[in-house]
Amino acid sequence: MTVLFWFLVVPGLLWAAVRLGGWERGPLVQLFAFTPYVAAWSWLPAVAALATRRWTVGAVALVAAVALAACVLPRALPDRDRGPARGVKLTVMTSNMLFGGADPATIVKLVSERDVDVLAVQEFTPQGREALAAAGLGALLPHSSLADEPGASGSGLYSRFPITEGGAARNAGGFMQAYATVHPPGAGAVIVESAHPLAPASRAVLGKWRGDLLAEPYAEGSATPRILLGDFNATLDHTPMRELVARGYRDAADATGKGLIGTWPYDGHPIPPVTIDHVLVDERIGVQEVSVHTIPRSDHRAIVAELTVPSGS
Repeated sequence: MTVLFWFLVVPGLLWAAVRLGGWERGPLVQLFAFTPYVAAWSWLPAVAALATRRWTVGAVALVAAVALAACVLPRALPDRDRGPARGVKLTVMTSNMLFGGADPATIVKLVSERDVDVLAVQEFTPQGREALAAAGLGALLPHSSLADEPGASGSGLYSRFPITEGGAARNAGGFMQAYATVHPPGAGAVIVESAHPLAPASRAVLGKWRGDLLAEPYAEGSATPRILLGDFNATLDHTPMRELVARGYRDAADATGKGLIGTWPYDGHPIPPVTIDHVLVDERIGVQEVSVHTIPRSDHRAIVAELTVPSGS
């Protein structure tokens, strides 16, 4: 029985060591998206070993469980520091449209009910663009910077407020990222970009996946506050994602205690949901609330974040 306990405990201990060291490579990149599930499971052998008075293996199991909890649990607890509480309210939303097929009526309804000011979309196709227009999105968000393309590579930004310097750039993984400078009334300008790094679907593309994440624009050193939101194809248990957040951002869901709510997949696949969609906000911007919403005919859930941006001078 003691040998069996060791077989149960050692994988969790190794997982904790790799997670703390940021050493996930190869197939581990995909597996480490499921770290919250491993963290929850790791308490079972720890409790069982201690309950049966196998003190050595129980102590090791407890160390692994505590280490993984330290990595994961903060995402379920609201931060004391969510950034400035005073300023101009700006509500943003991101939604992956799954080859443009996501239900446009649901997206437009969310924009209306949640008073969304800026919408970022990924996997944005010409058909998706037409469907959103037919559903009435233009009446709510009349300003846009769009780069729709067939397939999964398109991207778009819609805004309630005037925009300048709109455009789009293709990342190394082949996905477009629409961007624009948004000008909310009473506030300073904010740069918003729809992020879509390549997915780590195979070992052959891991270099581009990592490169896409690290090539995302940093908030630190930017004269204008930034918001980076979209389908990042990475969780906060991936080292490049944490490195990106550390460059002047805060993860809105993490800051509000919603960081463990899964956003993908939601298309019937028997895969435990993981959190790969994010709203990253400049540390000069406050986070008030975050909510996650299912969109019919999309495998991603949408994120809506209520923010506070600095007032204009």
